[in-house]
Amino acid sequence: MSNQTSHALLKRARQLLPGGVNSPVRSFASVGGDPFFVARAEGSKIYDVDGREYIDYVCSYGPLILGHAHPAIVRAIQEQAERGTSYGAPTEWEVELADEIVAAIPSVDMVRFVNSGTEATMSAVRLARAFTGRKRIIKCEGCYHGHGDGFLSQAGSGLTTLGIASSPGVPDEFAGLTINVPFNNAQALKAALEEYENDVAAVILEPVPANMGVVVPYDGYLHEVRQMTRDHDVLLIFDEVITGFRLAYGGAQEYFGVDADLTCLGKIIGGGLPVGAYGGRRDIMQLVAPSGPVYQAGTLSGNPLAMRAGLEMLNQLKRPGIYQQLEETARQLVDELQKSIRRHGWPLRINHIGSMLTVFFTLSLVVDYSTAKRADTERYARYFHHMLDHGIFLAPSQFEAMFISTAHSPADIEKTAKTQLAVLRMML
Repeated sequence: MSNQTSHALLKRARQLLPGGVNSPVRSFASVGGDPFFVARAEGSKIYDVDGREYIDYVCSYGPLILGHAHPAIVRAIQEQAERGTSYGAPTEWEVELADEIVAAIPSVDMVRFVNSGTEATMSAVRLARAFTGRKRIIKCEGCYHGHGDGFLSQAGSGLTTLGIASSPGVPDEFAGLTINVPFNNAQALKAALEEYENDVAAVILEPVPANMGVVVPYDGYLHEVRQMTRDHDVLLIFDEVITGFRLAYGGAQEYFGVDADLTCLGKIIGGGLPVGAYGGRRDIMQLVAPSGPVYQAGTLSGNPLAMRAGLEMLNQLKRPGIYQQLEETARQLVDELQKSIRRHGWPLRINHIGSMLTVFFTLSLVVDYSTAKRADTERYARYFHHMLDHGIFLAPSQFEAMFISTAHSPADIEKTAKTQLAVLRMML
C-alpha cells in the first residue's frame, strides 16, 4: 500500500467516485469535514493512513461484534482462500451455515443466501407479494431496508443523514405501493391495514430500528404488530440485518419472544464479509426458484469466503457469556454518561438496548422518526469531531448507532467515558 495521506486519497477519490465514497455516510457530509482513510484495524482499534489510532464504535455499522481481524475468522478466511474464492457451484459451507441459522431462529425453516441486506429485503418483499398475490407493503417511517426502489420513502440511514426525503429515479408508481406508518404506533398500523384491506402483502420493519439512531420498541408493540398481521392475513417481515445475532443469538425474535413469517439477515452472518440472507416458513420459501416460480439469483450468493467466516463467527457467538459480556460493557458506558446527564442537566437522551446505543442531542424522548429528527444535528457534528480528535470514532451521523464489540476493553470504555465527559462539558 502507498503512503498517501487521507487528504490526497480523498482528492483522487472525488475524481473517481461520486462524492469520493462508495457509501454516502462515509463522506462525513452531515458532520462536515473530510473523512479519514483506513490503513488497518485490529480488535477495538482502527488506524488511518495518517498514522492515527481510534477506538472504533462504528464496527463497520454492526457486523464486527468480535472486533476487527478476530484471529479465528481471519484463519477461516485464509484457509478458504487457499482453496478458492468462488466456484459458481454449491459448497458444504453454505449448507452448514444455513443449518446454524435455521437452528438459531425457530421461525426460519429454510434460508436463501444473497450478497447484501438490500438484496435480502428486496427479495423477501418480492416473495411476500408472490405468496399473497397482493402488491402493497407497509413500512415504518425511519426504518431503513436498503436502497431498493420501494423502500426509499421516509427511510432512515443515509437519506436522513443527507436530508434526502426520497430518491430521484424511483417511479411514483413504485413509491405508491409503499405505505408508511410511525414506528411504535400500533393504532396507525391498524388503520393502514384496515384502509388497504386485502391489498397489503406484508408489513416490514426493523424490530429495533438502528438507522434513525437506535429506537427501542414499546413493551408489547411487536406483539401487537404480530397479532394484527395475523388478523389481516398479512405477512410479517422482520429486517434483522442489524439485530440478527447481535441482540441475542436468535436475534430480536429471541430477545422479544416474537416470530416473523420472513426474516432478513446480514452483517454478522458473514463475519464482516459481504453477505445477506432471507428465510422463513417452508411453505413460503419453497416458492423461490428453482423450487418455485419466484426468481432470484446471484453468482456470488453463498460465497465460500463469507460462508466460512460466518460459520466461525457463529461458533464464537455460541460461547457462554458472550451476550452478557456485550451488554455489561455497553451498560458501563451508558451508566457513566447517564450520571453526567443527571448531574449537569444536559439536553441529551440515550437510547440503548443490548450492545447498541445512540446519544441524541435532544430533550425529547426518541420513540419514532419524527422525534428522532428533533435532535440537534449541528451539536452532534461538533461532538463527533471533538471525539474524533481525541481518538474515538463514532458514526458520522446523528442517525446511526454505536456498536459495542467483545474486543472493547475496560480501558477503552474508561477512556471513552472520560473523553465524552470532557467534550460535553466543553460543548454544553
